[in-house]
Amino acid sequence: MSDRISAVTKGLLTLTVFFVCATLGAGLALFTGWPVAILSGIVGFVVVQQVVSSFARRRDKHSVAKELAHLRKSHLEFETALHDTRVRLGEISGQIDLRAGAQEKKIVAELKVLESLMREFAGRISNTAQAVPQEQPRPQRGPATAYLNTLGEKGELLETIRSSLEENRVDLYLQPIVSLPQRKLRYYEALSRLRDKTGQVIMPAQYMQVAGQAGLMSVVDNLLLFRCVQIVRRLTQKSREIGIFCNISGDTLTDKEFFPQFLDYMRVNKDLAGQIIFEFSQDAVIQAGLEGERNLTTLANMGFALSMDHIETLALDFLRLKAIGFRHLKVRSATMLRGMNHAGSAVAAEDFKKLLTRHGLNLIAERVEDEKTVVQLLDYAVDYAQGYLFGEPRAVREDSVKPVGALESAPIIPLRKAG
Repeated sequence: MSDRISAVTKGLLTLTVFFVCATLGAGLALFTGWPVAILSGIVGFVVVQQVVSSFARRRDKHSVAKELAHLRKSHLEFETALHDTRVRLGEISGQIDLRAGAQEKKIVAELKVLESLMREFAGRISNTAQAVPQEQPRPQRGPATAYLNTLGEKGELLETIRSSLEENRVDLYLQPIVSLPQRKLRYYEALSRLRDKTGQVIMPAQYMQVAGQAGLMSVVDNLLLFRCVQIVRRLTQKSREIGIFCNISGDTLTDKEFFPQFLDYMRVNKDLAGQIIFEFSQDAVIQAGLEGERNLTTLANMGFALSMDHIETLALDFLRLKAIGFRHLKVRSATMLRGMNHAGSAVAAEDFKKLLTRHGLNLIAERVEDEKTVVQLLDYAVDYAQGYLFGEPRAVREDSVKPVGALESAPIIPLRKAG
């Protein structure tokens, strides 16, 4: 636009000079004749044009010099900004390296805590195994219990549990929890399994009673907790949308030696509050008493959501559950479809989800095993479901828990012995 204005201005000046020279030539012709007047007009026009061109060149030169100065200034600013950006990128890269290193050290520290826990509790477990009265266990049923039914005495099972804990034969299994109707993966439930020396899997239903009586469930929960933390830290490197339900037994909840240390450990790891949901059975919450409820509330105040499973009765104080910190309720799909009255529910199945929503609780239907059940659950507006239809529990590979590469020893958060 400025170039067009300059061209118009130049044309007007040239036209003005032409008319001035023509006027002067006409006046001169009255005195000297037309040939001399025309020649004088041409010479005058050329001279004036040269003068005008000289001024124009000076103006253009000044404009070019100004543009060059502006370009030099812009170049200098660009160089400065580029230098600042490089410095900032270096700082960010250093911060990323520091955080990655700190995270890997944290994982290594947790693994070292695992090892120290097993050594610390090895003597306690051995002594407990000798102190537990010998009595015949109840026969178990199921494909994974054939080995246990061959044990003649509880002491043999307790010895198997002891050796599994001491030799770190505790495996972490994950089962998916999906949203309905899209069936999108939203959570995992973490489950622990023990293995004997032959590799035979021992299920929680088979070892929990014996381990609980011997005071060993806090050891199992310790191992499960640390594995959950490690897995969550692995998952959050890719996505923070997936959470993990970590089961804690009632014995651990009321363990005055372990639970305060458990709370201390979770304070250090409360950055994972959005990814770890702690799950307790209904019976564990009922038996916890006021002190157990205070422990649950303390955990919830750190930002960790709580979940209740193994629900036998739906005659619950939902406001109290929300006040304690519960955000999820797992109800068996069979109860939702056929057993609401038997479970003592105050509302019908089609209204149960609305009741929980009013109290800030999520409903998860568990033990879903066929498509017909899914269709019925959708009629009841169930948002989440878990069961063999969506995926059975699968063992987590050991290399997905351990950090990559060998690192130097890092400070650890030791679990203290009471007294």
